[in-house]
Amino acid sequence: MTLSEPGVESRKASMRPLTRFAWLALAYNIAVILWGAYVRATGSGAGCGNRWPLCNGTVLPRAPQVQTIIEFTHRLTSGLAILMVSSLLVWCWRKTSKGDWARRSSLLAIVLLFNEALLGALLVLFEHVSQDRSLARAFFLCAHFGNTLLLLTALVLTAHWLSDGRGRFSLVKNRAEIAAVVLGLLATTCLGMTGSLAALGDTLFPATSLRASLIEDFSSGNILLRLRFLHPVAAAIAAIYVLWLILRSLKRPRRLWNQELMLAGVLIGQIGLGILNVLLLAPVWLQLVHLLVAELFWVVVVLASANLLFATVDCEAVATTGRDSMATPRASNEFAFHAACDGGNPYHPYRKRHERC
Repeated sequence: MTLSEPGVESRKASMRPLTRFAWLALAYNIAVILWGAYVRATGSGAGCGNRWPLCNGTVLPRAPQVQTIIEFTHRLTSGLAILMVSSLLVWCWRKTSKGDWARRSSLLAIVLLFNEALLGALLVLFEHVSQDRSLARAFFLCAHFGNTLLLLTALVLTAHWLSDGRGRFSLVKNRAEIAAVVLGLLATTCLGMTGSLAALGDTLFPATSLRASLIEDFSSGNILLRLRFLHPVAAAIAAIYVLWLILRSLKRPRRLWNQELMLAGVLIGQIGLGILNVLLLAPVWLQLVHLLVAELFWVVVVLASANLLFATVDCEAVATTGRDSMATPRASNEFAFHAACDGGNPYHPYRKRHERC
């Protein structure tokens, strides 16, 4: 057991209620996203008219129809999501210390959530809902879903960093690895955005048969149908990144078998659901299941990428070791401190200097 482990375990215990709330906030926001997809799939986006935040000009809808109930429920659950993430932000800042990364990610989460509400409001106010087939709706939809993925990233990193118990991390210095992760995450983001376009096309242009659907993808004059082919292309690129993540994780000294199994599982699950979605002509229930697994896929990919990019920093324990060990040469203490704060990077200049000595 290292000197830092008792302190880390104590911190984990004190953070446990906050950590559970952070994971709960993530799960709740995924549920809100799924309900938003149900609003789009059922054409209920105009259920409250082109009014926001009011519903048909009133706070509470009177004699609402089914579409009004669906849209109004989405607005209520979204409002509760803002309250939950705001509470998470306040709790994080009260419970954690200055410099903890969970503070930054929780602040980013609430900013992204307000931006999410703004994009949703613009969709309603500009009437890019229901049967609108404009290019502007496709643009707003991509921006909306891209922001959704960033929101989930901020929430899952907040929960993950609180669960770790250390609070602070360092970025690896391997530039090639950083570039690979950034490009891989961008490809996965494009996968989600093109998936939202494909789902919108399925809603606006329901296919009567698989053959007719494939013909429409290449012969239709509507841009939404012509862009559907981008989704499988993005899926192939994202799958390559996930396979690289798995192979990279297998080479690490401390393997995270659960992480690797989850990556492989969600990848296979998403491919299977995507094929089934095409074969069954995208029924609403399958679209929602596909989206749910897509959100879980994104969460697992973000966690795996974060474990690859960020190393824990335990500078306090190393500094304590240096103070207690008076017989240790200063150069060795200096090397140990910078090696820990650097995340164990083998290319760090202090490590090179120590090895030469």
